Amino acid sequence: MAGSPEQFRGQSRLPRFAAPLRYDLVLRPDLAACTFSGSASAAVAVSAPTRFLVLNAAELAVDRSSIRFQDWAPTEVAQFEEDEILVLGFGRELPLGEGVLSMDFTGTLNDQMRGFYRSKYEYNGEARNMAVTQFEAADARRCFPCWDEPAFKAKFKITLEVPAELVALSNMPVVKETVCGPLKTVYYEESPLMSTYLVAIVVGLFDYIESSTLEGTKVRVYTQVGKTSQGKFALDVGVKSLDLFKDYFATPYPLPKLDMIAIPDFAAGAMENYGLVTYRESALLYDEQLSSASNKQQVAITVAHELAHQWFGNLVTMEWWTHLWLNEGFASWVSYLAVESIFPEWNNWTQFLDETTSGLRLDALAESHPIEVDVNHASEIDAIFDSISYDKGASVIRMLQSYLGAERFQKALASYIKKYAYSNAKTEDLWAVLEEETGEPVKDLMTTWTKQQGYPVIYAKLNGQDLELEQAQFLSDGSSGPGMWIVPMTACCGSYDLNKKFLLKGKTDTMHIKDFAATQSGQNFWIKLNIDQTGFYRVKYDDELAAGLENAIKAKKLSLMDMIGIVEDSYALSVACKQTLTSLLRLLNAYRHESDYTILSHVTSVCLSVNRISTDANPDLSSDIKQLLIKLLLLAAKRVGWDPKDSESHLDVMLRSLLLIALVKLGHEETINEGIRRFHIFLEDRKTPLLPPDNRKAAYLAVMQTVSTSNRAGYDVLLKIYKETSEAQEKSRILGSLSSCPDKDIVVEALNLMLTDEVRNQDAFYVLGGISLEGREAAWAWLKDNWDHVVKTWPSSSLISDFVNSTVSPFTSEEKAAEVSEFFTTRVKPSFERALKQSLERVRISARWIDSIKSEPSLAQTVQQLLLQEF
Repeated sequence: MAGSPEQFRGQSRLPRFAAPLRYDLVLRPDLAACTFSGSASAAVAVSAPTRFLVLNAAELAVDRSSIRFQDWAPTEVAQFEEDEILVLGFGRELPLGEGVLSMDFTGTLNDQMRGFYRSKYEYNGEARNMAVTQFEAADARRCFPCWDEPAFKAKFKITLEVPAELVALSNMPVVKETVCGPLKTVYYEESPLMSTYLVAIVVGLFDYIESSTLEGTKVRVYTQVGKTSQGKFALDVGVKSLDLFKDYFATPYPLPKLDMIAIPDFAAGAMENYGLVTYRESALLYDEQLSSASNKQQVAITVAHELAHQWFGNLVTMEWWTHLWLNEGFASWVSYLAVESIFPEWNNWTQFLDETTSGLRLDALAESHPIEVDVNHASEIDAIFDSISYDKGASVIRMLQSYLGAERFQKALASYIKKYAYSNAKTEDLWAVLEEETGEPVKDLMTTWTKQQGYPVIYAKLNGQDLELEQAQFLSDGSSGPGMWIVPMTACCGSYDLNKKFLLKGKTDTMHIKDFAATQSGQNFWIKLNIDQTGFYRVKYDDELAAGLENAIKAKKLSLMDMIGIVEDSYALSVACKQTLTSLLRLLNAYRHESDYTILSHVTSVCLSVNRISTDANPDLSSDIKQLLIKLLLLAAKRVGWDPKDSESHLDVMLRSLLLIALVKLGHEETINEGIRRFHIFLEDRKTPLLPPDNRKAAYLAVMQTVSTSNRAGYDVLLKIYKETSEAQEKSRILGSLSSCPDKDIVVEALNLMLTDEVRNQDAFYVLGGISLEGREAAWAWLKDNWDHVVKTWPSSSLISDFVNSTVSPFTSEEKAAEVSEFFTTRVKPSFERALKQSLERVRISARWIDSIKSEPSLAQTVQQLLLQEF
């Protein structure tokens, strides 16, 4: 018969002539030997003439003699490891219709945090292994042979053989257990139709707490033995989220139970496996005594995000990874909706602008990518789990909801979920339903945002009674890209009551101000475009309009979101050399009386960036600029102080931590000394109210500012606390502080710590993210020296990309970019190629910005003027 197994190599997707309907899986993990064996039988529907079956398998030893389709043994068995496929050839054409394929296999419980892997934990002081799965995007094939693509949905019936004393969990509830000596066999209910990447298994020692939703669905949080009290907060948020999403999507939660479980070694933040959601400990556990307010918020957002996926992602699944953004952007957006409803006092939609900001920053790079990306090989998938899929994705959904109106949008979504339940959908399918339900040109509008990369800057110019608008693609390197968008514009003039909405469809448009505003002039006249930053674009105002907005900021006329938008746009325009650093500093000065956490979180991040760039651009002036930035933040910092007040809000607690950390990073002596003083009291008494969890990071950073090779006590004592604590959040606070030392030898010591067993591989990014400016060169030299080891130890795209990004991006010269580029010519791999290109682009953008700052004529004079100003 025609053809050989070779014909299936090098394809981006599996052939469609056969598809699985149901899998029966038996798995036997051996936690001592770190291996597993298994047998799989799959009911397969053959729909077109073929003598081959082609499925995925990777890093598995398949027992060739065990393979059968109906009663036939294959005549050819080829496993192509680089394509991750298993090709079975039979002596004659397979009958059309349903048949059963079965085989036995063995594999390794690896330590790579993907596929079927092992995670280390301690029980009664002894080290143990648990067995865990992480299959998204394409790693179910590392656990059992399968059609490992989202569109091949099937039902799963799972059976586990495990040591009798362990807890064994999967997506569905247990039907029965039989015990035979030291082992037990656990049988699970058959699942509904689902994709392979959502199958999950966890085996280890755990305790749990449980509750149930209004509908009676049982919800549990599993933790390591003795930690269940730290699961209460997540359990509460989980139950409330399920109730809320059931109403929002107008569809009941699809499964009989939901388990959430904390895993000590976990590459991502969490994974939405159907009915068994896995989390890294710091994303699920919350301890009143040891966790900070921002940890609490992170847990709530993560839980809501993963549970939103039970509908958007699990019940309705993207057809292929090109549409990943539908899963992630949507879950991100709707998690804010849920948390806003559960914790209205957190001002969550204003905090959503953190997501929009990171999306806008990444998407202003020429090396960004469209929301919808062609994915041609499994190895490319991991690299698109980035700020574009999540943050830009969520932001364009917010933009669309704002354009269509909340109610119409929700109704259309419920229709979409009903229409595609237990099936797969593409981006166009969502647009079609929204268009049908609302009658708006959703597809034309949204295609400009998802199929082309980047976004526009809108130039706004006042010409008499006309506001002239022009769009151009915004890029941080100052160039202008070719992109054109259909932009949902909003504008208000002098008051939020006087507003206007329209679509900007061409390159330019003119708006008549008198159409929507009484003519105003003088001090009170201002126009704000992109009200509440619902649009994914930036605005560059002419001088007159910019001055009007600056007055409106001082007069507190603007919403929190608009105050944030103005400062973020101004910073981005500065980086792109579209406006001066001088004008950015003048604008920042208008925020000096601000006391709101949500605004100040953006202001401090801009201040810290300005501090970093001015150190390189203008060393003589940098200490004056530093003093100015300190002065901007000091009023608010004095108001909140170091000590918590009885009646203060959640956001004030977050504000204190934000400002103290920023002042330490800016080198404010008084704050550093106070941090060190409180740290010493904390050493004597770990429960002292003088250093609550929220303030510890600032104190740890303060301690590290004074450490050097000849005075290293602070480093050693922090390391001791790190080793003694079992709390993931406390460990991450310390890791993020150790590398912030100005002494480069200490920075190298902190980096070397990552190579030891003291630091879990998942936590490397905390150390990388904290590297001091003085430690840049040393960190880069360290990465070059240890490159081969790093690539072997952190192979996954997100982890290896962290190493490249954190060490390369802080540089600011063309020479350095060339040196880095040369080092990687022979070493680059697809898993981090995009991260490398983006990092090099950031270096060149900084170099260009520095040149521009050096030539600003009135920078020094402005800094002096602002320093002398009375506050």
